[in-house]
Order: sequence, then C-alpha cells, then structure tokens
Amino acid sequence: MNRGIPSATSRPPWLLLVHQLPPQPAYLRVKVWRRLQAMGAVAVKGAVYVLPWDEQTQEDFRWLVREIIGGGGEAALCEARFVDGLSDQQVRALFDAARDADYEAIRKEASALADDLAGQPERQAESRKQVARLRRQLTQIAAIDFFGASGRAAAEAVVSMLETRLAGPAPDDGADEGMSGGGGLRAMHGRTWVTREGVHVDRIASAWLIRRFIDREARFAFAASGGGARPPGEIRFDMYEADFTHEGDRCTFEVLLERAALDDPALQILGEVVHDIDLKDGKFGRAETPGIAGLIGGIVLAHQDDAQRVERGAVMLDDLYRYLGGKASG
Repeated sequence: MNRGIPSATSRPPWLLLVHQLPPQPAYLRVKVWRRLQAMGAVAVKGAVYVLPWDEQTQEDFRWLVREIIGGGGEAALCEARFVDGLSDQQVRALFDAARDADYEAIRKEASALADDLAGQPERQAESRKQVARLRRQLTQIAAIDFFGASGRAAAEAVVSMLETRLAGPAPDDGADEGMSGGGGLRAMHGRTWVTREGVHVDRIASAWLIRRFIDREARFAFAASGGGARPPGEIRFDMYEADFTHEGDRCTFEVLLERAALDDPALQILGEVVHDIDLKDGKFGRAETPGIAGLIGGIVLAHQDDAQRVERGAVMLDDLYRYLGGKASG
C-alpha cells in the first residue's frame, strides 16, 4: 500500500491554519481575527481554522501566515482530511451556521429599516445609503458562503424589497477617455515580469497596471514558486521574495502605484477596490467592490490559463478605468 503524499487528484478537501499569536502587539490579534472572519474561516478547535480548499482560499491563508509570522507569531498551513472527531458534513454545518448568523443580522437590520421607512418616508435619501451598505454586506457574505446556507433567501428578499421601494434614477456614469501617465518605474521597458501561477485579483490587476502604465512592452511569466536564479532583466511581483509585493497592509497593486508615482484619481480608486477584494479587510468599502469581485471571479472560473486571465482582466480593467475616471472627475 502506498502511504506517501497524496497526488493532486486526491487532494484533501480542507485547508487548516494552525497559529499562535504573541501577547504583543495587541492589535495583531484583532487584525488576524478580522481577516479570518472576512475570509469566512471557522474555528474547529482553539487556534485552528478551516476553509474549503481552492486556489483563492489557499492564497488567503498563505498571506495571513506571512502576516502572523511577520508580527512575531507562529503559523502553519496544512491540507487536511477529517478522519475522526469531525465529519465533512459537520464541518460544512459549521460554515452554514456562521453564514446563517450573518444573513440573519442583515435580515433583522433590513426589516427594522423597512419599518422606519414606513413611518418616515422623508428619510429616503438616507435609507438608500443604508440599503446600499446592506447590499454590499450581503454580496460579501455570499462570496464566503461556500455551501449555500439557507438564510440567504430571507435576507435577499428583504434587501431586494427595500431596493424596489427606494428605486430612483441611476447615477451619471459618463466616462473620461483620458489615460494619464506616471513617473518612477516608467523607465522600465521590455522586461519579463514574473508572478505566481493561478493569478487572481491582485496579480491580474497588477499585470494590467504594469503593461498599461509602467512597461508597455512587458512580457509575463508564471512560476510555481519564487525559488531559483533570476535571468537578467526579470522582475518579480506579488510572490515571495519579489521586487514588488505586499508591504504592510498594502496589496501589490497599491505598492506599484506608489513606486511608479501614479497619482491618477481613477487608479487610486481602483487600488482601493483591489485592496478590499484581495485583503478582505473592508478598509475602503467602496460601492464598486462587490461587483468587480464578481467579474474577477468569473474570469478566474472561465479561464484556467494564467495568460488568458490576464488578457481578459485587462479588457475589463480598461473599461473600468474609463468609468472610474469619469466618476473621479465628476
């Protein structure tokens, strides 16, 4: 009997994050907890958290491992099967219970808002903002509802009812066709830019930013890891031991914006969106974020090839940039 490492075709269905945090700094404990909640992870025992295995959950956990270790803690990421003590069905039930609690909180708030609106119709403008916030929260929860919790239907019904009651004219979305440049890194041209394979939001957006504003002749390559000697002219981004990658609480896209001295307001907005999708910390809370997250997710699901993901993402980001340019100047 072969008792070695499982093959890729028999990959365990779960990822486990095992970690230990130092007593100081105190903010690290809060930061890690918030990140785990935003990822949709649930605790199975003490400081052991679980997520279902896929490319995005693995990436989320890997960045968190790096942050924990950088903050003086200890962390390990494991692929796992539950053999005894917990069944897969019981683990799924933990996820469903967590998401049902989230959905119920939204349903209650939306129902209370509906009651207030019935008695105070003059508050429609304020209510629209609150409903937009609830819709963003509902979209964010749905993105981490891995197994389809039953509470979503009730929350969706109340929020949709409020949206219908408060429906008004759509905002002007005129586009500014201008594309601005930047300094700093723009002296680079014709380089090979390498990142990790299995690209998602930060790497797709960073590749677009590089080719559009930094190195118009850029070539992209995708590596399984950051090891090995570098050929001359190669630049690495959003991977371990990279030239450009996460710094502090900033994603790679934000770091590239700063290093390239790109102060375009539309790019700054896009950086905030990429940050919130990638880091899941809700730092900026822009209204565009859930929709863009869905578009990126669709590109990733539709295309297994990284070059195709970058190509399709570039088309979407070109259009989005023009839209945000008009919005920023309006």
